[in-house]
Amino acid sequence: MAQQQDSAKQDLDARDEGVHAVNQEFRRYEQVNKSQTYGLSENQQVDEFDENYQIRVCDMADYFHGGEAGKVRFAQALGQGMEDIGFTILVNHGIDPQLFEQTDKAVRRFFETIPMSARQPYLAQRHGSVNQGYFPIKETTIIHPDLVEGWVFCRRAFNLDQKPDFSASQFWPEPEYEPLFRQLIQAEAQLILPIMQSILRYLNVDIHHYDDALTATNFGFRLNYYPALNEQQQQSSGGRMLGHEDVDLFTFLPAPKEDGLQALHRKTQKWVRLKAPPGSIIINTGDYMQRITNDRLPSTTHRVAQPANASQAQRARVSFPMAVYVWEDEILEVLPGLGEPKYPPIRAETFHTRITSKYYGDDYSND
Repeated sequence: MAQQQDSAKQDLDARDEGVHAVNQEFRRYEQVNKSQTYGLSENQQVDEFDENYQIRVCDMADYFHGGEAGKVRFAQALGQGMEDIGFTILVNHGIDPQLFEQTDKAVRRFFETIPMSARQPYLAQRHGSVNQGYFPIKETTIIHPDLVEGWVFCRRAFNLDQKPDFSASQFWPEPEYEPLFRQLIQAEAQLILPIMQSILRYLNVDIHHYDDALTATNFGFRLNYYPALNEQQQQSSGGRMLGHEDVDLFTFLPAPKEDGLQALHRKTQKWVRLKAPPGSIIINTGDYMQRITNDRLPSTTHRVAQPANASQAQRARVSFPMAVYVWEDEILEVLPGLGEPKYPPIRAETFHTRITSKYYGDDYSND
């Protein structure tokens, strides 16, 4: 028992020190080129900001209603934005903004009403590639004390495939939330192929190259609840979520109500504060995408900093991103026509767990 307590204390000490760490301390885990150096937390003495940079807004009305020429316009806008900074903003995507509003309220209710005792049986565990379940505050990683609670649900937590043995209580402390959140999952899933086909069109690759792999594919739907910050937390150097890159193809993030999201522009090494209009969807590229595009589309560094407006720190912030994966047995390999491959083919699960071992420990990898 004493050894376990000592080990837990060492983990907490290491996590607290993470506010002073830089990403290159963990480069041995990376599976794509990430030459940029940044602190895991915002550092106002070191970080530079580009206050004039505008994240590209991509109008999906072009894709849905503009015919073939519209699809080409949308692909160019999306691809250019992703190639430059890896973030774009989707408007006219066809999802009712009221669904985002309902989900926002449900996430707040989820974390504010479910007692800790009911969460304990659902503490995060690895299933396939992904750590799924509940992450307490300051325990979303072992390298940084994130000021956020998280809960990750993958495809298996939703009754999307109508399996007769499905049991919502296996994944949900209160099963009535499953159909509620499933509405958003199903709506966003309709955008997966349009987005991937548009990326491939931009890269001059067969637009149907990933159709089979992304039909009924896996995903990570993450509920993030950032509690209101007390005075001590506001004065600390720790951000609300560490600087990181997503381990996926791309992520859908309905525009959060509260500020804090920042992206690092690799070309300038300056941070950009993201401000997306209500009802829009922020989309960013991840490690899978950088790997298969031979570094053409970068996996984008981002973080959630404490809000610049101190009054916003007095209320909780929520977000609910959906990370788009491929199944574990899929092979990630550089797409045709993108030059001499910098990376050999690799099984998705191996790729994924090698990277995320930096967050969960060396024994997380399936190597």
